[in-house]
Amino acid sequence: GHLDLAKKTGARIVYGPNAETEYEKYEARDGEEFKLGEITIRVLHTPGHTPESTTFLLLDEKGKEHAIFSGDTLFIGDVGRPDLAQKKGSLTKEDLAGWLYDSLRNKIMPLPDDVIVYPAHGAGSACGKNMSKETWDTLGNQKKTNYALRADMAREEFILEVTEGLQPPPQYFAKNAKINKTGYESFDTIMERGAQALSPEAFELAANAQDALVLDVRDKEDFVKGFIPNSIFIGLDGTFAPWVGALIPDLQQPILIVAPQGREEETVMRLSRVGYDNAIGYLEGGFENWQKAGKETDAIDSIYAEEFARRYQAQPDIHILDVRKPGEWNAERLEPAEHFALDFINNNMAAIKRDELYYLHCRSGYRSTIAASILKSRGYDNLVNVQSSLEEIIAAGIPQTDFQCSGKAEA
Repeated sequence: GHLDLAKKTGARIVYGPNAETEYEKYEARDGEEFKLGEITIRVLHTPGHTPESTTFLLLDEKGKEHAIFSGDTLFIGDVGRPDLAQKKGSLTKEDLAGWLYDSLRNKIMPLPDDVIVYPAHGAGSACGKNMSKETWDTLGNQKKTNYALRADMAREEFILEVTEGLQPPPQYFAKNAKINKTGYESFDTIMERGAQALSPEAFELAANAQDALVLDVRDKEDFVKGFIPNSIFIGLDGTFAPWVGALIPDLQQPILIVAPQGREEETVMRLSRVGYDNAIGYLEGGFENWQKAGKETDAIDSIYAEEFARRYQAQPDIHILDVRKPGEWNAERLEPAEHFALDFINNNMAAIKRDELYYLHCRSGYRSTIAASILKSRGYDNLVNVQSSLEEIIAAGIPQTDFQCSGKAEA
């Protein structure tokens, strides 16, 4: 929204050193200061996540360091991943990780412990490996708890730790970075187009005429009971934006929305925030209105842990697909399960057979519902979604492997 904000307020867009854009901006120098009334913002060039990464230090009216806006340099519990700005034949992720080590040690860690850290992202973002759900913390506490700020950590050790185990970034990352540098369509135009109510008839016509993807963002419990055929579930109340970015390859894909009443505009806005600007309307009256109009519906067979365990005990060779991330799978899993990570579902679909029955599970039922909806839309009908948590499934009696610590889990 930086271009819209600049246009509406007349304010200048300020970047740190080395930023390249195709629109007018002010490129600040390292150490340069900007006065805002009685407070001051100082530019701290902190390359590492990208060469142009910059932290902004807020000084109060007495000149005391009060807070840092650390962008993607320092998160709560983590630091920015250094593999997104690599250039072939030039910078490697190890080079950038080394820069990040220097930036943290030379620019951020020397600041007072009571300085407040405000990062750009929190839990659920793929910009880091181990981000906390907290949105702020003191720098002093981060020095005690953030693995990347350990005082005794050598440069080579840091480089190894921050580059180890990085999963491929979502496809939209590079495209979003390009949009941020080249510009984008007006936010008002995006909202006006996306937040238009469509009757069931107009919704169906638009879906067919524009080859639109129908995105259902309701609660997973509501979705599995009934939905528009071929629609994809990614619920607003889960890790919505990262999964949209990971699973919808084309940023220009026309999208039609099925949302809970009152959350239609929120959905258009949240799609736009990660570069999906081509929402073309939402279903007026929601799924209930679709049903009242007598339109075709579909559903996903869903069960809970007790029934899942009963079926497993009756037939131990059933096919179980675990759609969690590789790190979660490696840490702990159901012994009879096969790994079928949601992240790579579009590439690995041929690995499962249409005539076999599959039981899908994750940690809470959110990701397995996404996976089931995608498979269903591609013609895989022999699916059972397990809505229970992994803990409930294990407690019901399905055997699991021994636990090995492997970082944070996701819903």
